[in-house]
Parts: sequence; structure tokens; C-alpha cells
Amino acid sequence: MTRDAPPEVLSSRLGYLLKHTYLRLTEESARALAPHGIDGRELAVLAVLDAHDELSQLEAAGKLGIDRTTMVGLIDALEGKELVERRRSPKDRRKNIVQLTSAGREGLRDAESARQEMERRFLAPLSSTDAAHLIRTLQSLVGVPTGVGQASDSA
Repeated sequence: MTRDAPPEVLSSRLGYLLKHTYLRLTEESARALAPHGIDGRELAVLAVLDAHDELSQLEAAGKLGIDRTTMVGLIDALEGKELVERRRSPKDRRKNIVQLTSAGREGLRDAESARQEMERRFLAPLSSTDAAHLIRTLQSLVGVPTGVGQASDSA
């Protein structure tokens, strides 16, 4: 799909540029993840669950910065796809934890690979140095502590 150039009056406005970059990125992400049967939000949930041993839905929602109701819907969808399961916590019987199934771990690995490849293509107009710098700059703007995450995952 060919895109019109931004109106000249908007071509240097940060909000316009960030919004339209985000829209293009989400389109590309949806295309890359569609063969894996998940979307970007579901991939984020799988990644957070994989990165922690035992998280409740509420704890995972907190790490992702989303509300409880949205998280319940995401976990329900992932459970329906047999990618996650809810279990009673052995440490606290009042708490249910959410964990990846073996299919969830495999799906995460495959979808993560597709995401990384999509991001590499998306950032291809930039040099690898510029792409890494963009990631570090965005991390700084959203308050990610220095040294967290790897720009090479996205570059």
C-alpha cells in the first residue's frame, strides 16, 4: 500500500510523527503475528508471563499497565487457545497464577521470532546504529532504566 506524504505543515510535529509511526508499526505487527494466531497484546502477555515464575492475572496486568478487566479478557482468550493455564498458587492458596503451557512457550518463541523480523524490516530504512539509538531514545522517554532490554532485539 502506498502512503501519501504527510502534509508539510505536520511533517515535523512530534505527535503526528509518533502517531503515524505507531499506526504503521501496529499494521505490520498484526500482519506478522496473524499466522501465529495472536495479536501484539497477547504476545506481550505471553512474554511477561514467560519472564516471571509465578504471576497472578492482577500482577501481570500491573506489569503490562493494563486494567483488570482487559487482562481477564486477554487471559481468557489465551486460555481458549491453550497457550496459558490458570493454577492455584502452591505458596498462597487464595491466589491463582497464570503460566504458559508447552504450546504457549512454543507459540511465544515462534511469534517472538516473527516480531523481531518484522521490527527489523520496519527499521530497515535506518542504519543499525540509528535503529539502536531510536530504541534507546524511546526507552528514555518512557522511563525504562538504562541497560534494561536490548536494542538488538528490535534493530
